[in-house]
Amino acid sequence: MVNYTPVERVAQVFTSFAAADSADEEYYASLSASECVNILLDLIANYQESHGQAAARFERVYRVAQLQGG
Repeated sequence: MVNYTPVERVAQVFTSFAAADSADEEYYASLSASECVNILLDLIANYQESHGQAAARFERVYRVAQLQGG
């Protein structure tokens, strides 16, 4: 059984594809590492369900590495 997190649906209107892409980049840059992993796991679960692999098991294993530089 997959646990889905509630999603707040928001509609926005943009004047160009570039503006929409920029808004997407800003949104994903504002997410924490944990939120990004949760989105990834939801995408994997949706993919598996749509391909009849709902029973397939995957574990949440990840590591957050510090980037070097300044």
